[in-house]
Amino acid sequence: MSNFQEEKKLVLKYFNEMENAGYEDVKGVMEKYMAPEYNFKGVYPFREQEGIENAADVFFIPLKKSLSSMQRRQDIFIGGFNEFDHSKWVMSMGHFMGLFDQDWLGIPHTRKIISLRYAEFNCVENGKITKTGLFVDIIGFMQQAGVNPMPPQTGNYFVYPGPRNHNGLLFEDAPEEEGIKTLKLVNKMVDDLDKLNKTMGCPPEILEKSWSKNMIWYGPGGIGASYTIPRYQEQHQLPFRNRLTDKKFNGHVCRFAEGNFACFFGWPNLTNRPLGGFLGMPGGQVKADMQVVDVYCREGDKLSENWVLIDLLYWLKQQGLDILERTQQIYNA
Repeated sequence: MSNFQEEKKLVLKYFNEMENAGYEDVKGVMEKYMAPEYNFKGVYPFREQEGIENAADVFFIPLKKSLSSMQRRQDIFIGGFNEFDHSKWVMSMGHFMGLFDQDWLGIPHTRKIISLRYAEFNCVENGKITKTGLFVDIIGFMQQAGVNPMPPQTGNYFVYPGPRNHNGLLFEDAPEEEGIKTLKLVNKMVDDLDKLNKTMGCPPEILEKSWSKNMIWYGPGGIGASYTIPRYQEQHQLPFRNRLTDKKFNGHVCRFAEGNFACFFGWPNLTNRPLGGFLGMPGGQVKADMQVVDVYCREGDKLSENWVLIDLLYWLKQQGLDILERTQQIYNA
């Protein structure tokens, strides 16, 4: 049986120390747990940062300054071997919750409680964290702060719950065979959808091969969540498939499963070009990359829940729209 206890305990200790550290102590905590050659990948405007100091200055310290008394509230915590290179990774998903006491990214502070949805992937090698992929839902955060930068969304955004059965925190390692089942199902689903990338639409029976009829899809702010296959197709999948063209799947940086849960992220996952209508935005000629995180829950032989983060800010930035810059100009930040 595979053992991820050392990696999980290291990451949990890092999370605990980082939560209890003041922003002025962030670099010291990171130097304790990160390797000198540490690589950070995040959403726009943070993007890729080399080294502890750059990652701390660009992402961790400003966030800690803006969200007072910030807690990490985990819903899913799993470990596994990356199926591409057999490296060991630990994934945490949930919300950073705090008091929004200082402006962040030009978003005006509210002095009220706020939740920033996240999914964080950490690669652990030789007792140190060497790579991090950390995705946060900035549009969802803006909506909570009363600053909605997007047209009306097709789904519904809210502070999403964790797994229905509250079984996502795998502090103890799960039986290896369960993770194998989950990853096999996810890979089949990915392959089925990739085969459709040269066409529009998606027959519901394709989804029914892998998904529960009562699936829940928790999408990013700007798209929102959908419940059941018919509503998921209406509120996200068909607008995505029919209003984007030249779709190309670029693969993933990391993909693994443990127990009933699986996850992956890409850099980028997809390249596509908008025809107009997706997100309520116009079309264009620019082929833009999408960085995406997917976290899945399996019940029996079907996928039941899917938490998704898409770096929509970067996707739109490539097409000439900088949501954060526009927000700052409007609010004179």
